[in-house]
Amino acid sequence: MMRDELFAYIEKKYKAKPEYLWERYPNYAAFRHRDNRKWFALVMDVPASKLGLAREETVDILNVKLSDPLLADLLIRQEGFYRGYHFSRGSWISILLDGTVPLEELARWLDESFRTTASRKTAQKLRPPKAWLVPANPAYYDVQAAFERAEEIDWKQGRGVKTGDTVFLYVGAPVSAILYKCRVTRAQIPCRFDDGRVHMDALMRLRLQKRYDPSLFPLEVLRDRYGVFSVRGPRGVPPELITALK
Repeated sequence: MMRDELFAYIEKKYKAKPEYLWERYPNYAAFRHRDNRKWFALVMDVPASKLGLAREETVDILNVKLSDPLLADLLIRQEGFYRGYHFSRGSWISILLDGTVPLEELARWLDESFRTTASRKTAQKLRPPKAWLVPANPAYYDVQAAFERAEEIDWKQGRGVKTGDTVFLYVGAPVSAILYKCRVTRAQIPCRFDDGRVHMDALMRLRLQKRYDPSLFPLEVLRDRYGVFSVRGPRGVPPELITALK
């Protein structure tokens, strides 16, 4: 029953079906990413004794890969969790499918394994929303005038920025301060532009959420309080600065 529920979850969320790859082990089911073909889950039936259990029967296990070996070390101390049965080392773990570990927790570690084994492109899509500090050069584009005309503008696509992220626009000299908080409502909009100074292959759409007075977050404050010495391209925002910007 647990195997069936797990298979249904995988098919619904990841559109992946079990692959039975070994004639010798007809009940072994592998699940793979569609792009890089890496396994993110392997369901096996193995003798319980192989897991160190004092049982004679065969049990189903789910094998998943974690992002952190230390996390694997912590989990195997819990009931129903074991070192990866089919790997002698690394971050793979085996989880009993006999009800010892509830389906909700199985899904949690299955999702972790999917992210861990995903291609860079897929991992980028899966990551949670992120906050970015993005420069705006007044010599190239008058962003202040643009936000006076509209609440939503198109901007050069920042590397790694995706829909749902937050962008704090730092306007360069003579302003040299963070002026705007925006939400990315659309990313990777096709665009071909090159005027000799600016080259763009894609755009992202920014919706204005908040304005800041130039005196609140000038470069000297960013440098002295938050360790931000320059904003030359899209970069992450220190947690302390995110808190202050709220």
